[in-house]
Amino acid sequence: MLAVSTFAVSAVILGGVGTFFATIIALVRKRLYVWEDPRIDAVSVMLPNNNCGACGLAGCRAFAEALVQGKIEPAGCTVASPDDRADIAAYLGIDVGSATTRVARLLCAGGCDVAPRRADYLGLQTCRAAAAVAGGGKACGWGCLGLADCEVSCTFDAIYMNDVGLPVVIPDKCTACGDCVEACPKDLFTLMPVEQKLIVQCKNLLEGDEATDACAAACNACGRCVVDGAPGLISMVNGLAVIDYDKNALASSEAIKRCPTGAIVWVEGAQQLGPERHDRVLEGAGR
Repeated sequence: MLAVSTFAVSAVILGGVGTFFATIIALVRKRLYVWEDPRIDAVSVMLPNNNCGACGLAGCRAFAEALVQGKIEPAGCTVASPDDRADIAAYLGIDVGSATTRVARLLCAGGCDVAPRRADYLGLQTCRAAAAVAGGGKACGWGCLGLADCEVSCTFDAIYMNDVGLPVVIPDKCTACGDCVEACPKDLFTLMPVEQKLIVQCKNLLEGDEATDACAAACNACGRCVVDGAPGLISMVNGLAVIDYDKNALASSEAIKRCPTGAIVWVEGAQQLGPERHDRVLEGAGR
């Protein structure tokens, strides 16, 4: 009998303690409960959920929250298809809106066909590792190392290496997530609106023969593009052509016609480099 009584008392005490803490938890939960709009979950499901950050927010969930709060428009998701953006807009009863389409662009034209090597790099075959060893093996210390860190980092298969060892971005696949920008140890990638078609594909700060000795496609600071472009569109800064994109409406392919090296290009579609290098007006949307 004593054992039974002890067991019963223990059960009552444990039950009472459990009930007490359950009550406390319920009261705290009720007190701290924050209501969340159920539309956020619905919109999250409709988004690609790549969490690429191309929209400028910390993932698709954050984008869904901003959409429901009216802080952003569906068009801000560059990964979602036009139909998906339209479905989201219809669900929320808002306009799809518009957004500037951006794409990653490479600021180097120095493939293995024009940029000589000063040494053979035999270490770990990544750009970051090569850059840590005296800047890599190219004569141009600013140039692309061609070991495809950018291609590996791109989760959208929007970058491939061409036949001269330079990465090519496929605009239709690029989401402007910025992974290639972070992956490149030479800071040769930038995210640009597709409307900006005039691009200087060189970061070499040398001038004249010094620049072209390091890379035949380097900007040699001749200044012809400055003269041929619209007034104020292009200027020479530290021996390198610099485009004022605030005046992008004035840009045209006229500015590149007398460039002796092809360092400044007019890009439409994919940023192709290779046999077409000397055409300079680059067309096409992919391979």
